[in-house]
Amino acid sequence: MHIVLVEPEIPANTGNIARTCSVTGASLHLVKPLGFSTDDRYLKRAGLDYWHQLDLHYHEDFSALRRQYPDGRFWYLSTKAAKSYHQVEYKEDDFLVFGKETAGLPKALLAQNPEYCLRIPMLESVRSLNLSNSAAVVLYEALRQLEFPQMK
Repeated sequence: MHIVLVEPEIPANTGNIARTCSVTGASLHLVKPLGFSTDDRYLKRAGLDYWHQLDLHYHEDFSALRRQYPDGRFWYLSTKAAKSYHQVEYKEDDFLVFGKETAGLPKALLAQNPEYCLRIPMLESVRSLNLSNSAAVVLYEALRQLEFPQMK
């Protein structure tokens, strides 16, 4: 599995997601521009001592990522999507794409891929879950469907 963070802004969220990727074997893709330095102490602290186990990739923009993985299947997580994340069948090499904390994914990207847009159900009175929690929820559902490959 692949987690993609498009222009993440908060280092602690990215660090927490890096840790989740490390313990599950998922790859982490960071799409620039980043809202922090990867040397940021909050980023490193959140990931603790798991950084050496992380399969980390940087991309100049989302188009560069798509060009690198032309056959990849990309799922776009958004509070604006109609379909819930648990209503699809995930495959081992799927990409779970999350937008920046303050704005989510670009509207144009969502409009171009409506059949691949997913949401996490939540009360209408709140904006969204924390980014790192959202990534963990969706990743673990995908891994559950795949019977937690190579995990004990």
